[in-house]
Order: sequence, then C-alpha cells, then structure tokens
Amino acid sequence: MSKTHYPSSFAHPRYWGTWLAIGAMYVAAWLPWNIKLWVGKTIGLLAWRFAKRRRHITATNLALCFPEKSADEQQALVRDTFIANGIGLVETATGWCRDAEALRHRVAYNGQEHLAHAKAQGKGVLVVGIHFSTLDLGGALHSLFFPADVVYRPHNNPLFERFMTRARSRIFGQAIDRHDLRGVVRRIKAGHIVWYSPDQDFGRDVSVFAPLFDQQAATIRLTSKIARMTGAPVVPLMFHRNPDNRTYTIECLPAFENFPSRDEVADATRVNQFIERAIRKHPEQYLWLHRRFKTRPEGQEGFY
Repeated sequence: MSKTHYPSSFAHPRYWGTWLAIGAMYVAAWLPWNIKLWVGKTIGLLAWRFAKRRRHITATNLALCFPEKSADEQQALVRDTFIANGIGLVETATGWCRDAEALRHRVAYNGQEHLAHAKAQGKGVLVVGIHFSTLDLGGALHSLFFPADVVYRPHNNPLFERFMTRARSRIFGQAIDRHDLRGVVRRIKAGHIVWYSPDQDFGRDVSVFAPLFDQQAATIRLTSKIARMTGAPVVPLMFHRNPDNRTYTIECLPAFENFPSRDEVADATRVNQFIERAIRKHPEQYLWLHRRFKTRPEGQEGFY
C-alpha cells in the first residue's frame, strides 16, 4: 500500500494508531500540570536518544547559528531543544483539547496596544509568528485577547487532519491552507487578523535568500506579497514558555514601518531579524528539528 494512500473509512485498521494518538492527546490535555511536564520531558528525552536523524539536524542548525558556543554547550542546547519540543507536544494537546479560558491565569500579554492600534486601521492585520514548540498553545491563549485566523499546513493523514482542523477552528476564526493565498487575502481585506509563520524553508521557487544568524536562509517572499496585496500592517508577535514551565508570555511589537518596500530581500531581512531576535530569547524552544537551511544558494553544498 502506498504511503500516500489512506482508506476512506476512519474505522479502517490503518487509522487505529491515529485514534490512539488522538485519545492520548485528550488524556494529556487534562493531566495535572506537574505530570504534564513530566510526560512532555520524557517524550523529549526519548526522542533525543532515539531520533538520530532529527538530532543530527538540530545539532547542525545550532552549530550554524551559535558558533560562539562550545561543543558541550551546543550539545546541551540540543538536549534542551528536544525536551522543550516534547513539552510542546503536551502543550499542543492542551491548546487543542481544552478551553483556553481555563488557562488565562497562566499568560501575560505585553504590547497589546500595538495589535489594537494595527487592527483599528481597518485594513486587517498580518501577524508574523514563529514556529516555537509553544505555537499551538500560544494561539489558543492569544485568542483570549484577540480573535484571529491562522495559516497552516494540512496533515497528510485525513483523520488527524480533521481532528487538527476542528481543534484549530475552535481556537481561531478560520484555519486557512497555506496554499490558499486568495483565502488569506480575502480574510485580511475583510478586517481579520491572520496569524502566519514565515520561518521555514519552502524551497527556492518561492523564496529569496536573506541572512539569518549570519547564514543565507531561503526566506519565503509571501510576507511582503500579502502586505502589498492587502495594505495591511504587519505585526511581529513572540510567544514563550517562561522559566517556571508553568506560565507564558505573549509579546506583541509595533508593526513594521514602511513595509513592504520595493526590495524583497530587504523585506525578508527585516522579517528574519525579528525571528532571530525572538529565537535568541529562548533558543531551546524553537523548532530546530526542521532543516531551516536546506535550500542553499547556487554553488553551495548542503549542510545536512
């Protein structure tokens, strides 16, 4: 059976593992916080030990981005990254399966006035987020303050896609396929806030090369394109788990000024400068397991 083929019936044995994973997420969402953290840390440590390919990708990314750290410090950060992302899986379950109102006491939102000011302009808002391990819980907690739509990548598994989309549709106003540019533009022009994360490598055809941690990174052009098509302000937003592992901070910054420009590389550089600034605050919480520098400029060898 092809890896890309799924049966039409969700009762098919091929989906039993997916049902089990969905059930585990519901259970994890309701665990006491201490146990939730222990489960997440255990998942992260198991992945760190056995997911050799992802560990290699993470170690490569961190060596490229933090050359000033010693080899031991880099390896410690690799381990911490897996732990943070393991906790992030449990946080995702919490964001998808629980009412965010029950978690309001765990979040502080700094800079709300910047998003409120952007929204008041009546052109909609494009919020630039980042793929931290806390991303989905962050979206749920952000919804307590501002309703927003989200741009996402559909899952290949139809059952998990339905579960994920329903969960995100409960959190956000609308979950928009990342390939649906018209849908994104339409929602922004209707005055909505759309949360979008442009920090992954989508290949040469849709990107320009712009510096990120002193590396040339393939950076998607869509941020400035959406801003140009809609006239909407582009607002950077950060979300982090605090050191106590119990509370969270959302931080909204002022909208980019004079954005977009006529220079796509300059625009991509500004976005990457924000992304780097946010990552440096809590580097272990970033999704370093992704091959961020996969696409290289012509003539350069790959890193992975």
